Order: sequence, then structure tokens, then C-alpha cells
Amino acid sequence: MGCILSAALQAPFLAAWSQQGSMFNTWKPMWVVLLEDGIEFYKRKSDNSPKGMIPLKGSTINSPCQDFGKRMFVFKLTAAKQQDHFFQASYLEERDAWVRDIKKAIQCIDGGQRFARKSTRKSIRLPETINLSALYLSMKDPEKGIKELKLEKDKKVFNHCFTGTAVIDWLVSSNSIRNRKEGLMLASSLLNEGYLQPAGDTSKAAAEGLSDTPFLDLSDAYYYFPDSGFFCEGNSSDDDVVLKEEFRGMIVKQGCLLKQGHRRKNWKVRKFVLREDPAYLHYYDPAGGEDPLGAIHLRGCVVTAVEDMPDSKKCDVENNLFEIITASEVHYYLQAASSAERTEWIKAIQTVARTGK
Repeated sequence: MGCILSAALQAPFLAAWSQQGSMFNTWKPMWVVLLEDGIEFYKRKSDNSPKGMIPLKGSTINSPCQDFGKRMFVFKLTAAKQQDHFFQASYLEERDAWVRDIKKAIQCIDGGQRFARKSTRKSIRLPETINLSALYLSMKDPEKGIKELKLEKDKKVFNHCFTGTAVIDWLVSSNSIRNRKEGLMLASSLLNEGYLQPAGDTSKAAAEGLSDTPFLDLSDAYYYFPDSGFFCEGNSSDDDVVLKEEFRGMIVKQGCLLKQGHRRKNWKVRKFVLREDPAYLHYYDPAGGEDPLGAIHLRGCVVTAVEDMPDSKKCDVENNLFEIITASEVHYYLQAASSAERTEWIKAIQTVARTGK
């Protein structure tokens, strides 16, 4: 077994495991240590022997992981035997630092190299007063926000786009940060949570972990807002595609809900994105993937809270249910985490259904 790489790679986490396809939502505090070839976890920091070890060879990592709708800063490590391990960090930068180093360790194992970190510098922590959703709305302000441009690179034209440098410049001028280093951290947070999207090979490579930071303060690194109608002309690959009409609507609300399957009637966590004009509710695999698993056209739909579920065992649901019936009479049953969240979703969908096309 390899040696501990650095004191910076030891930290307390909340951890959960799932085996044989059944998720056990029992979170336990653990002291976690990253080694060259695996991750050890201890019940206490002072313990001499670990409770267990997760080999990194053949493992994959997913972040952000939204399998647990109410838990933030979670990442998932899937071992070679297809056992899922979930870890919840204390804050965003801690999660991203661990994910970055675990990815590098896995890559070194696959390439037969010895993993060594470039730096053991401490992460800068986001102030508790930072509200990413509110900041995103300010960035999109037509008068005072970031200007969307038509940019050209490598014989491609990127519409409704802006540079990484423009983002950091705006954060500095709006007094959202004290310096450009903090700007990189804040922009990376916006990128990781989906408020910014990479456009082009340079910014995409950084977002995929091929750089020290997921966000680049560069004039040739392009980004866009997910609800801006971005599209790229003159593509030589399938990476950048002209967005379908149903994706051009502004994002009104997004988050995780439980959705009942139409055939097997089982419940799965899905990430939902509500758009208006045109009015659509797309749902995605929360573990990742740019393409939606399905779409609900909301024009003319009816949405109501429900108390009893047909074709469902009582233990499968915890109330906070609601139903969407589309104009073509397709029924969708969804479950929110709380009564208040259910009310918020119903009101948002009703508004979009009335005003959207």
C-alpha cells in the first residue's frame, strides 16, 4: 500500500455506500486519507488501523454528484467491482480539490506512473455570503452584466459567448471578489454548478480536469450562459451543436426530484431543468451527461399536488408528491424533498405553462 501523499489529503467526510444497486442513505462521519493506490477511511483521526480501503485501480469518479438531492458538495467514487462510495465535503473547494487529486492518482495508476501533487496549498473558501444564483442573475443583467459576443476561433464562430478574462474582469469590477485568484475560485464554482458552460476545446479541456483549475482566466477560453441560446457555426466535430428550439428558453428553475418510471413504477433521482418560452421541463441523469433522458412539454399541462399514488407501495413515497398531466394526457409523478419545495415547483410550472409556448 502506498504512503500518505500529504497532510492536505486527509480530511473528515460524511460517507455512504451502495451495494448491488441498492442505495443505503446512511451517512457516517469518516476520516479519509488519499494514498498512491487507494483511499483509506478511519472512524476517528486517532485510530491506528483503517475501517476499510478503496482501491483506485479501475475506479471512476463523478462530480458533482446529485444522487442525494438535499446534500451539497457530494462526489461519487465507483470502484472496479462496481460498488459506489459517496463522500460529502464541507465546502465546494474542498470537494473540487479531492476530486482533482483522485483523478490524477487514477490516471497515474493507469499510466504506470507515480502520483505526486504539484502543490499542497490550501484552498480558498467561498464566503458564506456568496449566493451563486443571485450572482448569476447579476452577470446576465442586460445593462450591467457580462456582454455576450460573437467570437471566432479555429474557423468556428461562437454566438452568445464571452471569454474567461471577461468573467474575471466583471467579478473584479462588481466588487464580488478582492483579486483575480479569488475570481478564479468563484468562476470555477459557477462552472461546477452549471451557471457557466465551456465553449471550445480550451475551456472544455480545463473543465474536464486537464488543468490546475477548471476555469481559465484567458482571452481564448470561451464560456456561455446555459439559457442564452448559444450556438456554434462552422463546426468540424459534434462537440458543439446548434441547440434545439426547445433548449433556447430561459432557465426558470432547476434541482433534483424523484421521478416515477412509466413502466416499472420505480423511483429514481433525476435533475430537472425548467425552461420558459418554449415551456419545457427536461430531466437528466444527476451523475452527469449533457443530453436529457426525457422532456415534458408544458404548454397546456395541468399540475397538481397529490396525496395517494396509484401502482406504488406505501414505503416507496414520503408525501410531497405532485402530478403533471400534459396536453397529450401523459401522466408524470414527481416527489419533492419537502412540502415547501413541492409548492415552489408547482407554482413555477404553472407560471411557465400559462405564459410559455
